[in-house]
Amino acid sequence: MATYLDFEKPLAELDSRIEELRETAEESDLNIDAEIDRLQAKSDRMLRDTYAKLTPWQKTQVARHPDRPHLKDYVAALVDDFMPLAGDRNFGEDEAIVGGLGRMAGRRVMVIGHEKGDDTASRLKHNFGMAKPEGYRKAVRLMRLADRFGLPVVTLVDTAGAFPGVQAEERGQAEAIARSTEECLQLKVPLVAAIVGEGGSGGAIAIATANRVLMLEHSVYAVISPEGCASILWRTAEKAADAAEAMRVTAQDLKHLGVIDRIVEEPMGGAHRSPSDAIAALGAAIEEELDQLSADSGDAIRAQRRAKYLSIG
Repeated sequence: MATYLDFEKPLAELDSRIEELRETAEESDLNIDAEIDRLQAKSDRMLRDTYAKLTPWQKTQVARHPDRPHLKDYVAALVDDFMPLAGDRNFGEDEAIVGGLGRMAGRRVMVIGHEKGDDTASRLKHNFGMAKPEGYRKAVRLMRLADRFGLPVVTLVDTAGAFPGVQAEERGQAEAIARSTEECLQLKVPLVAAIVGEGGSGGAIAIATANRVLMLEHSVYAVISPEGCASILWRTAEKAADAAEAMRVTAQDLKHLGVIDRIVEEPMGGAHRSPSDAIAALGAAIEEELDQLSADSGDAIRAQRRAKYLSIG
């Protein structure tokens, strides 16, 4: 059953009417195909018009949609012979960040990304994609392994932010994020990052300090969530929409500011309406970026990445 967002209520009502008419047509001899076609065309126009003028807050809601494809979906569709690698060799395994070896379009790569989960059990297992220090230390371990064997690194970012709990702070959350960000800058292999949902705070940038940063059209990327920003500035999360507008969280804003390099278009109505098309589009974009970077030497790749971030702002 489709999940509609708050701003999609008129669309939900229309689609519900279309579904009722289809059921009626199946259960009776009435010929109402013309009416169904008319309403379906109206629904398609409404969907197109709605998504052509999304506000930053509405894009934030789309980026968080529960049916949006997650890391496991991208890996299943794009990565052959995926072999997950677990543990940070220091404390333990953190399943908020998943990583491993595989092949993308025949190219051997290291894939690292946040996994949020798609039902109650998996969300708890993966801690809603909010990693603890051992998750970032695992990412560092896998990036170093990739660098040692000359494997490009592909990271998929989808997190509200690093886990803010006491145990994470006790185990050195800030230091782990800083080390992971530093490791991104040290690599002599191509690093391509894609923001596929939420890119929240240091929890995102820790694996997204890349040569090329891609964003899906309706994803968001910011130093704090709109609700968090609103709570700080206005003492109420009800101002989240205003905060999202001011923070410039959308892919379009960030491309204009030079924070990201490329926007990958989503299917009409968002990636959650046609996950396979969204996954294929992102896979093609990643392959193009890796093809371009593969021609450069290790020193040039590292120098380009460092220069990119020193020039921002």
